[in-house]
Amino acid sequence: MNSTKKTAKILVTRKLHDGPEKDLASRYSCIFNPDDKSLTAQEIIARAEGCDAIVTTSFDKYPAEVIAALPASVKIIATVSVGHDHIDKPAAKARGITVTNTPDVLTDATADISMLLILGAARGASWGDRMVRENRWPRGQMIAPMGFDVSGKRLGILGMGRIGQAVARRAKGFDMTLHYHNRKPAAEADSLGATYHASFEAMLQHCDFLSINCPMTPETKGLINARTLALLPKDAIVVNTARGGIVVDDDLIAALQSGRIAAAGLDVFANEPKIDPRYRTLENVFMLPHLGSATHGTRTAMAMRAIANVDAFLSGQSPRDIVT
Repeated sequence: MNSTKKTAKILVTRKLHDGPEKDLASRYSCIFNPDDKSLTAQEIIARAEGCDAIVTTSFDKYPAEVIAALPASVKIIATVSVGHDHIDKPAAKARGITVTNTPDVLTDATADISMLLILGAARGASWGDRMVRENRWPRGQMIAPMGFDVSGKRLGILGMGRIGQAVARRAKGFDMTLHYHNRKPAAEADSLGATYHASFEAMLQHCDFLSINCPMTPETKGLINARTLALLPKDAIVVNTARGGIVVDDDLIAALQSGRIAAAGLDVFANEPKIDPRYRTLENVFMLPHLGSATHGTRTAMAMRAIANVDAFLSGQSPRDIVT
C-alpha cells in the first residue's frame, strides 16, 4: 500500500455514514466528529493542525479568513456536496489548496425532491397535512380547499444540467409540456423534446410551473425577483431545489401574499437555517429543510466520491472533481 496513504492525516468535520468512515479509518489517520457537533471556524482550524486533507460539508463555511488561517499542511478540501459556494475558492487557490466536490451522485435524489415539491406545492400537501394533524378536516364542499393540476401542465426548467434533465424525465411521466433555459441548448437526446429558450425571460410566459435547477453564480443570484416573477402566468408555481440566493425573498413572498404566484415549493433558502420567518406564515408554501440529497444511499455515495478525490490527490493524481 502507498506509504503516503498510510501516514496521511485527515480531518472529517461532520459525522459520515459508517461505511465511508470505516473506509477512511482503514487507510488514514483520521480526526472524526463522532458527536456530529457543528464546529466553529476556530475549531476547524485547530483540529486541522498537521492534517493533509479536510473532508467537509456545505454546513461548514470557509471564507477567505478561514482559508488563510488553515495550517500549511492542508493541501486539499474535499466537500461532500455538489455546491461549493461555502468555500472561498480564489483564496484556496492562492494558498495552493485544491477544492473538490461531489457531482453526479445526488442527481436522482434531488430530482425526486423537485418532483415532490411540484406535487406538494400544487396539491396543498403542507396545509392538507396540517388540517389532518390539527383535526380540521374540511366539511363537505366542492369548492374548497382546492389545489392545482400538475398533469398536462407546462414546466419550465431553469438549468438543463444533470438534475434539470432528471426533473424533465420525471415530469414526462405526468405528461407535462417541457420548456427550458440554459446557457446553451442541451444535446437533443438530453433535452427530452423540451423547447429551448435562449432568453430566460422569454421562457417564463410558458411556465405554469418553474423549477430552479441551476447553480448559483453572479448571473443567477437574485434572478427570481419581482421583474421575472411578473412575467410568469398568474397562478404559476415556483419550485427551488438549487440555492436560496437565486430567489429574492422579499419579492417571492410579496407575490405569494398577493396571490400573483399561486404557490411555492422550497427545499433551499437564503441564510438557512435562519430563513425569512414570513415563509412559515404562508399557507401556500410547501417547505423542506434542504433534503435534496438526504437519502442513505445518496449521502453514502457522496462521501465515497469525496474520499475518492482525496485518495487520488494523496496518490499524486489529479482528483476527478476539482473546482479550483
